[in-house]
Amino acid sequence: MGRNAESSQGRHSLASSAGAILSAATIGGYNDGNTVIRARRNRIRTYNLGIVGLGNVGSALVALLLRKRQELADRYGIGWHITAVASRRLGWLVNHEGFTPEKLLAGDYSEGCRVGHFASWMHAAKPDVVFEASSLNAETGEPAITHIRTALTIGAHAISANKGPVVHAYRELSALAASRGLRFYFESAMMDGAPVFSLFRSALPAIEVRGFRGVINSTTTVILEAMQSGRSFDEAVGEAQRLGVAETDPSADVDGIDAAVKVVEVANVLMGASLGLADVRREGIRGITRSQLQEAQEKGEAWRLVSRARRQPDGSIAASVGPERLKLDDPLAQVHGTSLLIAFETDIFNELMISERDPGPEATAYGMLSDFVNAVRST
Repeated sequence: MGRNAESSQGRHSLASSAGAILSAATIGGYNDGNTVIRARRNRIRTYNLGIVGLGNVGSALVALLLRKRQELADRYGIGWHITAVASRRLGWLVNHEGFTPEKLLAGDYSEGCRVGHFASWMHAAKPDVVFEASSLNAETGEPAITHIRTALTIGAHAISANKGPVVHAYRELSALAASRGLRFYFESAMMDGAPVFSLFRSALPAIEVRGFRGVINSTTTVILEAMQSGRSFDEAVGEAQRLGVAETDPSADVDGIDAAVKVVEVANVLMGASLGLADVRREGIRGITRSQLQEAQEKGEAWRLVSRARRQPDGSIAASVGPERLKLDDPLAQVHGTSLLIAFETDIFNELMISERDPGPEATAYGMLSDFVNAVRST
């Protein structure tokens, strides 16, 4: 779907591990349980957090941080305080002592003091990590780019669920982060937090991504499946809006803009491309009819909005988004509802697939949380 950072949906599972923290008493052969816990707490480092955007994803992040608080402390030695929050409705709020998460989730922001703009918000709250979960501006990436640039300049890691900064300023912001010994991570800007960028960054060194294809916009899948069952285009859009995967104005999804943004992200980050949105050949699903969908179904096929990019013999990247009629034995044809799938062609794997089934806001929030943990543990 056209998942802007303030409203998205996702569910998937990931596994992680960390080494245990041993106390002197444990090494000496004595361990009463509480001794180990005290030793871990003594080694906890507490980080101030700032969150820009308190929509579905921002709120899910607060809830997930709260739910994982003890695990973060025990397994990773990470503590946290939310010292800054912001949204279009609330403005820029700070609390040097830290907001009470339960109050934030209840919509009670009375603990905050309002400041005038992002820079003063940063200087007043002094966050170590800034989470950018505001709405996407596909044309310019602003004001999210400015938020992240300022955060990095002042000295905070930047974690983005917003696609705009990746599309329009990936190299600039990555270089700025590296020059400051900081991290600019953005796992949740692609597939709700499923490990796409971090997989290649951490688990697949010395691999060449030659291309990819995928169904990476779920709104169009929901609409096409509803039309295949006999509904009109407008009725199908209404169904997607009822499910919460389509915006009031569904143009970004049905015209392929959201998918094209994601193509640019992946090609630029994982293939070293320098694409802009204008470089992606794009066609939406408005021209697909119910008769075409039903004919495909009768012949054991299915229509999906397919996103592609591939390196050409001359080194250029050919990128496209458009509806395709697929055989049902194609993994992309088996993507249903709000699920997503991307398949990579590499010099080692013919087709390496990452998929998630029926994603929701907590999955997007998890991508931000995992980026937070990875950022602070790597610096």
